[in-house]
Amino acid sequence: APVLLILMGAPAWSLAIDTETDTNADGLLSLEEMQAALPDMTEELFILIDRTEDGLIDEVELAEAQDAALLPLTDG
Repeated sequence: APVLLILMGAPAWSLAIDTETDTNADGLLSLEEMQAALPDMTEELFILIDRTEDGLIDEVELAEAQDAALLPLTDG
């Protein structure tokens, strides 16, 4: 039987770290990758989201940014 995955509480607009956004497949998002996915992404906002200050956004930081409404609800 096929397995169905249902993500509870995940808004449809959520940005994910996947093959579309993570172009170098390292499991993290750089400023350039974030800007490609969200053209309005500024360096200042990226730094705010990058809580570990390593210059990369991981899944935890991405989720925290979305929970804190730091990322736009739509792409326009």
